[in-house]
Amino acid sequence: MTTNLKVGDRVRLISMTDDPDPIPAGTIGTVAGVYPHSDWTQVDVDWDGGRSLMLSIPPDVVKRLPADKTN
Repeated sequence: MTTNLKVGDRVRLISMTDDPDPIPAGTIGTVAGVYPHSDWTQVDVDWDGGRSLMLSIPPDVVKRLPADKTN
């Protein structure tokens, strides 16, 4: 599985189900790295609240925001 995300993209978190201390749904962040694997993609995100936490897609779900949308 691949993702169309790239470094610098702004994303809004839809769901993060497998993390013991998840980022709240609706949080916005900036993609800092994208690391594709055979059937999933690891995405490093710098969240606007100050945290940095990687996503595993799937099962985590984000929505890429338009380039001019910041919130």
